[in-house]
Amino acid sequence: MSGSFRAELVKLVRRPANWLLLAITLALSLIFTYLFPYASIAGGTDGPNTDRSLPALLPDHLVGNSLGGLPVFLGAILLILGVLTVGGEYGWGTWKTVLSQGPTRLEVYAGKLLALSAAALAVVLAVFAVGAGASLAIASAEAQPLHWPTVGELLTGLGAGWLIATMWAMLGAVLAVALRAVALPVGLGLVWLLAVQNLLSAIAAPLLDWVAQAQKGLPGPNAGALAAALGAPGDTPGVAATVGGGQAALVVAAYLIAFAAVGGALLRRRDIG
Repeated sequence: MSGSFRAELVKLVRRPANWLLLAITLALSLIFTYLFPYASIAGGTDGPNTDRSLPALLPDHLVGNSLGGLPVFLGAILLILGVLTVGGEYGWGTWKTVLSQGPTRLEVYAGKLLALSAAALAVVLAVFAVGAGASLAIASAEAQPLHWPTVGELLTGLGAGWLIATMWAMLGAVLAVALRAVALPVGLGLVWLLAVQNLLSAIAAPLLDWVAQAQKGLPGPNAGALAAALGAPGDTPGVAATVGGGQAALVVAAYLIAFAAVGGALLRRRDIG
């Protein structure tokens, strides 16, 4: 399995599409979390997330600001990464080539999942690093005192972000295995992340109590609740304290394990052609 893991890391690093996804992730995080709100403060204009005050953009809010995009928009990019990593083998017809080299299906699959987990951690670290730079620049420009989160808060935030990001990547992986493709899993995953779960929370949940209760067991609302528990702004799409942070972390971890296990079971039992 270690050989498969190293091979998948090399493939992730050398694939230009993955670097493009990372660039988009960092750009979205920077623009919507810091640039638009700060532009509104400086110019007195209105726009997305422009109702945030200056203190909310300073370094002591780094953890919450960095986690805010993961339940929906940044999570969608991690889902695409998961689909490309696993589903690409179907699109290129390379499963048989890979397996003919000796490793079993589950060894190759486990290597892919470990590489995806490492990639998810790298994305989260990059989001935190960009957020730290942006908040430091804003604090310096506005002559504000610098108060950074404690080491414990940073580690907790990084762990929560890694958990959420990896869960979405695993969802992409299981969709790719289930549908044995790339385009359809990406489409279905994005429809769920960007449309269905938002419609459920914004329209169905206020009208139907059973929908509101059912949401407490879905991956998106629990990811949003975990981000909210660690200080993510409540005006960010997908962020809401529907459940406590502890329950949210357990549910997200359970989905992560379930997605990985279902994908492995499907890959082992079904034809790879």
